[in-house]
Amino acid sequence: MLESAASSPGPAGRRSRALLSPWFRLGLLVALLAGAAAAVLAFRPERLLADGWPPHTSGGAAVVLFAGAYGLCTASFVPRPILNLAAGALFGGPVGTAVAVVGTVLGSGLSFGLGRLLGQDALRPLLRGRWLTAADRQLSRHGFRSMMAIRLFPGVPFAAANYCASVSRMGWAPFLLATGLGSLPNTAAYVIAGSHASSPTSPAFLAATAFIAITGLAAVIVAWRRKGQALRASRAQGWPART
Repeated sequence: MLESAASSPGPAGRRSRALLSPWFRLGLLVALLAGAAAAVLAFRPERLLADGWPPHTSGGAAVVLFAGAYGLCTASFVPRPILNLAAGALFGGPVGTAVAVVGTVLGSGLSFGLGRLLGQDALRPLLRGRWLTAADRQLSRHGFRSMMAIRLFPGVPFAAANYCASVSRMGWAPFLLATGLGSLPNTAAYVIAGSHASSPTSPAFLAATAFIAITGLAAVIVAWRRKGQALRASRAQGWPART
């Protein structure tokens, strides 16, 4: 009788167990992301491109504040090109690139940490499909190389890649290092374009926009070739082709 009473959890124990359950944490993550998206829609950070930085904020404080805001915005699904253009318009090429890369790493780390803490336990058992298990295996075994490829070629939404990577078993170090290095070229191109937006015929602006266009085209070609290889592999193995 005493053993049965001791082994059965009371109301407090059941509540704490429910609060720590994977699905409750996943629901909390979804609520946090929905709230962040709503805040982005309300505050509209893209106004930085038109209105500029608040006049009373300048110097090192502005750089630190912008990097932190950049990280929060990217974790909330704000498109990075908008923020990169704003960094160039506000701080110029070199400083803007540095602060945008720092903000990129901060935002990716925040997304990765939230996804791993609140979503991984609930979502990993759902990775049963052939494509999902293959992607998870690639990210888990070749994390640095896979993330470098994702960051170098535009096309995969930044925040979505962060949260998907958090469900895998990729380590923190390869994820953050590949994010910083892989995001640098494209980030610098957008920042330079933003810093020279007032002179669209300048060599710097033309070179930056050409680089953005070339990397975008390369991403399309790579994706098209990978899809063709996957279709050929599916036919060779007897799998039904997917479009």
